Amino acid sequence: MSKRIRDLQSPVTEWRKWIFAMIAKPFSLLTENQRFWIGFALLCLLTTLLIQNPFWRATGEQPYREGDIARETITAPADVNITDTEGFEQLKVNARDSVRPIFRYESNRSETAVQAFLSSWESLQRRGGDNSNLQRSSNSNSKSESRWTGVGGADVARVLSSRNFSRNELEAVQSALKEAAEGYIYDDSERQYFQNEVTVFDRSKPNLRSTVSMPESNWISLSAARDKFRTRLSAIKSLSSREQDAFYTAGEIMIEPSISYDSVATDAARASAAESVQPQTIALKRGQKIVGQGDMITAETLAKINAVRTYTLSSRQLNRFFGLLLFVSALFWIAWKFVQTRGVLPRLALSAQKTFALLGFVVAAQTAIVAGLFKLAEFTALQNVRSPLNDSVLWSFVIPFATGSLLMALLADRPTALFTGLLNSLLAGFMAPRGLEFAVFSAIVSSVAVYGIGRYRSRQTVTLAGATIGISAAIFAVATVAFTQQAMELNTILLAIACGLASGMITAAVTAVLLPMCESFFGILTDVKLLELSNADLPVLGQLALRAPGTNQHSHAVGQLAEEACRVVGANGLLARIGALYHDIGKTAAPEHYVENQTGTNPHDRLKPTQSAKIIISHVTYGTKLAKEMGLPPRIIDFIPQHHGTRTLHYFLKKAHDEARPDEIVSENDFRYPGPKPQFKEAAIMMIADSCEAAARSLAEPTQENIRFIITKIIDAILADDQLNECDLTLRELTQIRESMIKSLVAIYHSRVDYPGYVPPSSGEFKFKTEDAKEQRLKYADPKDVPVSRGGEIEDEAIDRSVEPGADVKAVDSIN
Repeated sequence: MSKRIRDLQSPVTEWRKWIFAMIAKPFSLLTENQRFWIGFALLCLLTTLLIQNPFWRATGEQPYREGDIARETITAPADVNITDTEGFEQLKVNARDSVRPIFRYESNRSETAVQAFLSSWESLQRRGGDNSNLQRSSNSNSKSESRWTGVGGADVARVLSSRNFSRNELEAVQSALKEAAEGYIYDDSERQYFQNEVTVFDRSKPNLRSTVSMPESNWISLSAARDKFRTRLSAIKSLSSREQDAFYTAGEIMIEPSISYDSVATDAARASAAESVQPQTIALKRGQKIVGQGDMITAETLAKINAVRTYTLSSRQLNRFFGLLLFVSALFWIAWKFVQTRGVLPRLALSAQKTFALLGFVVAAQTAIVAGLFKLAEFTALQNVRSPLNDSVLWSFVIPFATGSLLMALLADRPTALFTGLLNSLLAGFMAPRGLEFAVFSAIVSSVAVYGIGRYRSRQTVTLAGATIGISAAIFAVATVAFTQQAMELNTILLAIACGLASGMITAAVTAVLLPMCESFFGILTDVKLLELSNADLPVLGQLALRAPGTNQHSHAVGQLAEEACRVVGANGLLARIGALYHDIGKTAAPEHYVENQTGTNPHDRLKPTQSAKIIISHVTYGTKLAKEMGLPPRIIDFIPQHHGTRTLHYFLKKAHDEARPDEIVSENDFRYPGPKPQFKEAAIMMIADSCEAAARSLAEPTQENIRFIITKIIDAILADDQLNECDLTLRELTQIRESMIKSLVAIYHSRVDYPGYVPPSSGEFKFKTEDAKEQRLKYADPKDVPVSRGGEIEDEAIDRSVEPGADVKAVDSIN
């Protein structure tokens, strides 16, 4: 059996226990009240930091750029007298940019090129003599050879010395070279430094400075100048193409840039200009209007907005933080008083402190999500320049404002969920760009989340709730756009609708993630969790059906009775039905010792009363141990000991007294269940239903009169034994429970139609009736004979079937 218990253990249980132990260890020395208020203070501080952290410097892009339209009216919050640091840096950048690039010009570059060409030509003439002598020397295989001192070397020399060029040809070549090298020639790589205007210094006249506009149109690049030289050479018709190529090769290198970029002088001038800029001080009076909503942001206005922003981030951060901390603390105090007044919620089964802890966790989680998504919405708007994509208000509609209220609606009840939604709405108003509008928007969608969903009976409920929230968010997003008097353009409306629908989907997704976490850490039994526990394929329920089929049938019947009675008095019927499935799992240890599983002899007939009592009582202690090792929720475990309370096995106690020796002392505690008594309505109803179902099953004739008699007797006995003193059932509710169980049992055990020729047997005091070929059970014709103990227990196991029935009737009479 121990191996089977280990197999039934939940893998989640161990790590849950370890996490809670690690968290609770530092607080173990504090009282419960001290722990609560420390947690309260930490919750307020955490929520305030999520909304406004004074230790974080604001980073990222500015909310406005020059040329934007103001989304709201901005006024100075106080007297501001601040150095415009950002504007000062911008002025320095502007000063640097205002300095024009500096170029150096050499006006004699063309004469230098012509002189270089003539020098190389004269050297060629001196070395090779005249062309004719050079030709004769070549024909006679002379060792002397013409040389060209410029680019091209021997190849150019051979072409240029191959014949005598006329004076006109030489002058035409010189003229072409001079014209190509004249003017402002710049290197192609320095074109990147051009601006609309540049400053030019003449190297021959250092003090002379001129400004040139549009240099690209007035100057010529080096490649274009050399192309010009080639074009002029091609215009000399007397030169062959070979000779033109030779002259171009010889003169191309001599065409050089006459103007060059002076990076050193430019950088020095820009640095000097930046250093000469003086910081500006912006002075604003408290309440002074900086810009009105819809006005264009100018450079001056932007500087003032940045000054206010700098002042707020530096001087008023701590002020705002402490003010916000007081607001948040007050809101949470109101929330605590609301939860405290409501007390223990029937569906939560948590104390007021734990309920407030759940509310605080939900609020803190949503605040973190909302704060992050507001930043993301602002960042997304700044990445776009076109309307309406550059409006952070529209992007903010995608935020899942209804997450907290939806979570609480699924975990707790509607009033608590609605209060959570309103609290989250107020906190969202502190973070939103339009605080009032978004607070109202959030409150509306939160209310839809609370009242727009039904019972949480399937995981699909979250998806349907998300769809409902998305539709309502889309509608009221358009309403918010209209209220704020924004342009009702098609793109704006479509974006608002899309963001509202996305909000519903995100709400469903976040809720689906947080819901199991809350169920686990706070031990909350939602309807879906309870339905999962009703799965007959679970190992413990399978073992119960296999080893103790009578107990399994009894558990289902008790569950039906308890569920119907809970509906009548407003208790959690599903909780009662699922608790009934597990309330007798301890009987799997010795199923044959319980009357519903017996098919013949009674094992207790051969046991001492103390032994029998120990076995019967052990199904509570063993069942509790088994349930804890399985990881069942605490609320389900509570049904196991509480459905018997602290009642006594009176019949076995009477037998023990009868069989005891004169000097032997019989302890009543050996025959008493360990308890506790029922602590909540569902457990009390389970106690009543457990006895009523067993009693009705023992009646030979379960008529309405007999059932009413035995149920009334059982409830009166339970009341007389003070078993319901610790739960909140009223006498009126007990009456309703009694009528509900009578109605249900009559429906289950209604009389059959008499068939022709059938003669029913006569009623006796009590007798055995054969239900089938294999099973015999004790049936009582008179409901007064049903063995109901003083605590309302049905003790069929105490009836000794090995003797004549009449003997036990006396025992029944003596007990009653």
